Amino acid sequence: MSSAKKNADRLIKKYPNRRLYDTQTSSYITLTDVKQLVLDNEEFTVVDAKTNEDLSRSILLQIILEEEASGAPMFSSDVLAQIIRFYGHAMQGMMGSYLEKNVQAFTDIQRKFTSTAVGGQPFSPEMWTQFMNVQGPMMQGMMNNYIDQSKSLFVQMQEQMQSQSKNLFGTFPFVPVPPGSDKK
Repeated sequence: MSSAKKNADRLIKKYPNRRLYDTQTSSYITLTDVKQLVLDNEEFTVVDAKTNEDLSRSILLQIILEEEASGAPMFSSDVLAQIIRFYGHAMQGMMGSYLEKNVQAFTDIQRKFTSTAVGGQPFSPEMWTQFMNVQGPMMQGMMNNYIDQSKSLFVQMQEQMQSQSKNLFGTFPFVPVPPGSDKK
């Protein structure tokens, strides 16, 4: 992050007593207040008050944890387990990039829908509910197509990496191990 951008960011300090201090408003704030900053698209950075270590990701994960614990969770246990399995795996970096691009694409789609004015007014939550009741099956089909395309792109990416690995390591004298054998 550039220093010019960092200066424009709102700085929140986290103290050892777990309290969060908003330097812009000169007051203590809660995790709910930080969530509201996110919802308001407000740029901010959370740092440890003693070490100046960036804790923004940790705070955002904490907000996600609280959201998942209350109400209707967004992630199933299976999805969370799959995400955990990618940590330490050779595909970890690629998976992070893949998720980021897909969330961005979904956000772009959402932004296009919400910017669509009905009678000069943007979609309200009530209008979304009515829209989804009528258009739910169509939206589900559209999302399934999006997921299928996304899955296809991911498989292509894996195949390209596998091909590149074969080309790169093909000159080494490795003895191929037949599938299904458990040589250790």
